[in-house]
Amino acid sequence: MELRDKTVLIIGAGPAGLTAALEFIRQTNMKVSILEASQEVGGLSRTVRYKGNRMDIGGHRFFSKSDRVMEWWHELMPVRMSEASDMDNTAFISYQNQTRTIAGVGVGGERTTAEEDLVMLVRPRKSRIYFLRRFFDYPITLTKGTLSKLGFMRTIKVGFSYLVSRFTQIKPERSLEDFLINRFGRELYLTFFKSYTEKVWGTACNEISADWGAQRIKGLSLTSAVKHFLKKSLGRREHDIAQKETDTSLIERFLYPKFGPGQLWEHVAEKVVKAGGELHMGRRAARIHTEGNRIVSVDAVDEEGKIQNFAADYFLSTMPIRELVNAIEATGTTIPINVKQVSEGLVYRDFITIGILIDKLSVTEPDGGLLKDTWIYIQEPDVQIGRLQIFNNWSPYLTTPGKVWIGLEYFCYETDLLWKMPDEELKRLGAMELEKIGILKAGNVQDSCVVRVPKTYPAYFGTYDRFDELQAFTDGFENLFLIGRNGMHKYNNQDHSMLTAMQAVENVVQGRAGKENIWSINTEQDYHEQNTANGKSADF
Repeated sequence: MELRDKTVLIIGAGPAGLTAALEFIRQTNMKVSILEASQEVGGLSRTVRYKGNRMDIGGHRFFSKSDRVMEWWHELMPVRMSEASDMDNTAFISYQNQTRTIAGVGVGGERTTAEEDLVMLVRPRKSRIYFLRRFFDYPITLTKGTLSKLGFMRTIKVGFSYLVSRFTQIKPERSLEDFLINRFGRELYLTFFKSYTEKVWGTACNEISADWGAQRIKGLSLTSAVKHFLKKSLGRREHDIAQKETDTSLIERFLYPKFGPGQLWEHVAEKVVKAGGELHMGRRAARIHTEGNRIVSVDAVDEEGKIQNFAADYFLSTMPIRELVNAIEATGTTIPINVKQVSEGLVYRDFITIGILIDKLSVTEPDGGLLKDTWIYIQEPDVQIGRLQIFNNWSPYLTTPGKVWIGLEYFCYETDLLWKMPDEELKRLGAMELEKIGILKAGNVQDSCVVRVPKTYPAYFGTYDRFDELQAFTDGFENLFLIGRNGMHKYNNQDHSMLTAMQAVENVVQGRAGKENIWSINTEQDYHEQNTANGKSADF
């Protein structure tokens, strides 16, 4: 298919949009333009800067079971092994279904300072649950320590209910509650999953689609957690960061950009622009013009209200799908009543991070040092905080030397009082809640900031059970491809968002009008692997 004189417009400069832009530039001679509503690239994977400290919104582990994604990352930012990664100069990464040994990038030599900074660190992943003012392993492992913290009677109930779940599976699995009980038993579900999940989503687990569990928790169960624990105890290779056969929630090492996830996406944006791509910042797609079953142009509005029209041959959208439908309707296009109902009924969960700078926490490792967790799931029902990040452990370069830099994560809706609370009140609330559960002393907080992120989590309730009606409508535009988390209303990790972008580019290059292969990404328990015509393996 001849694409030399064709143009593509990408809405959104997050992981999906930027991946698509770079892939179009690499594979075609098309003119590539990107519209980004904000003044930052990276979307949910951006890095927020505050007085010399950096925040990773939501936490982004750079790990994928897709060889294609792992290779894509490593090509842009090579792995560096150093004292910062707490490892030697060798790691194992799986590319094209083969485990390869990757030598670490050294320090100094002929590399410039900028090149030395443009690296991935290998980081240990440690996550725990904080419940009953105690730390529990995450995922739950049936160790002596876990059982003693749970207490004898609760342990007996956990074991019995798990055995019951093995023999009396709930069929069909209609809700997330069914999904979790089938894999962990009712007692463990009530102890460690129900309250936290409902804190995150603001709705009962029995009202959330089982699709959420199938996508986010995948093959994880109490049985798989125990098997992983035994495998680890028997000496799994310590430096292996590939772990292709390991469930995502059990992966223990991951790659991470030196200065946070935004560093990678800023680098990608620079490469796109240097190659001739256009990046229009502060441009919101307000109206989308159609002719028959094609998109023909987009009216973008800048922060001063000025309108600029962008015409193209192909359009890739990562904007929230509800806003996409409204933008199409704004040009006078008739939206079917059922499609409008589904679009308006989609629910998004919003997100607040409170950054706190402090000298030390009240809780420590047994040796008195800083907790080694990247994030901690707060299960305590008497506080609103859902999760706690320790940015020092993502990368020591995210924080001021000698300080502890943490992120308090709250889940809410834009209509909630929490979202509307003034920043100073939010800062006090965060410090007070952490003092209440024994994590720190509020009086020792030295500085803090607040970051609000709307539409962070596309929800699997509301009108989601009718999403196929909306999908059929958008797929009806032959030159429109929806990609990314909000673009598809799928709770994707960034590697899944990248894969949707890569597949959309392949579809355009190959002249494939169907979008089924894009929608199918991350609907199985494992990543899709297909053989290309030349016999090489590729993950989609």
